[in-house]
Amino acid sequence: MGLRAQAVAASFMLASAMPAHAVECGGDFSAWKKGFEAEAGEQGIGLKGQQALDQAGIDPNVLKRDRAQGVFTQSFIQFSSRMVNAYRLKQGAANLKKYADVFARAEAEYGVPPPVITAFWALETDFGAVQGDFKTLDALATLSHDCRRPELFRPQLMALLKLIDLGTVPPDVRGAWAGEIGQTQILPKDYLEKGVDGDGDGEVDLRGSPADVIMTTAKFVHSLGWRAGEPWLEEVRVPDELPWEQTGRNSRLPVSQWSAWGVTYRDGAPLKDKGVPGGIVLPMGRNGPAFLAYPNYDVYLEWNQSFVYTLTAAHLADRLAGSPPYDPRNPDPALSADEMKALQTLLQGRGYDVGKIDGVLGSGTREAVRQEQKRLGLPVDGWPTQELLARLSA
Repeated sequence: MGLRAQAVAASFMLASAMPAHAVECGGDFSAWKKGFEAEAGEQGIGLKGQQALDQAGIDPNVLKRDRAQGVFTQSFIQFSSRMVNAYRLKQGAANLKKYADVFARAEAEYGVPPPVITAFWALETDFGAVQGDFKTLDALATLSHDCRRPELFRPQLMALLKLIDLGTVPPDVRGAWAGEIGQTQILPKDYLEKGVDGDGDGEVDLRGSPADVIMTTAKFVHSLGWRAGEPWLEEVRVPDELPWEQTGRNSRLPVSQWSAWGVTYRDGAPLKDKGVPGGIVLPMGRNGPAFLAYPNYDVYLEWNQSFVYTLTAAHLADRLAGSPPYDPRNPDPALSADEMKALQTLLQGRGYDVGKIDGVLGSGTREAVRQEQKRLGLPVDGWPTQELLARLSA
């Protein structure tokens, strides 16, 4: 739901462009709808879709959510401890068993393991229990008419009208504020292009059919680049001394190299080389939990751009596959929101692009922290500490 909504812009910025003849954003909404209706007709949208568009209205709550864009202020330990809960683990295990034959078909066809699909299913809507209460048509019309990011949402609105025209979804379908629909919160364009009839009833119902949800989610994850038969994440234990500048998701090295530097599994067992390189991910620094992230982890970041969310989703999939809870270890205390803002201001003053000064440890801030840690001779683990803040303040 809202979690994925934060990644809409990144997911579709390159895939969508406003036609040269498209109506202007903003202005009179009725006039805008007439212009969009004409464009929809040119793209083959029939009477049902056009009649639905005629009933669409502006939802001010959608604009509020778009402007707010709730960000992750919680640390990985805080967020994952809340999201990877007993209910999701129990219900996830039950669904893995209940729909085992569908999951087997999905993996055979698309190469995506059942726990990966189930983790997204759990985090997005609690297995369909909370699918969102925004009128999708109003939400996408609002965001398409609004001038902040119309080029991102217009293709989604057009796809929704096509779904309505085909009778796949009703005009009053509801979902998340940014237009995602169904039990794993699929955007209309992906619903239209990647929807799979998993139960053989001749329809693709991502709101009510678990089989359709499982098969469609598998196809979607596959389309993001999932590599069949490869791992996505494993918990590891890092030694006290390590070439910390070599850590990070994008610094993938042969598993044999990490083993040579003393990285082991959590129980001290030697790492097993699965034939693909991995990067050491330290969400809360070298003293906190540690993971070996493989290329498949990048798919999670295609689903959602939040590092905290994706690492949680990957760990939940790992739990559903049989792994124990991760060891939080003893990370250095996190900076407060105000301290993080102060740090971001200092980093920005040194020429780093940290994005908005918002007190959130995003990718830009993490990379700037790593660069300053390296400059100051501190362990390069991307985790801002009181020591780093004090030294930069001085």
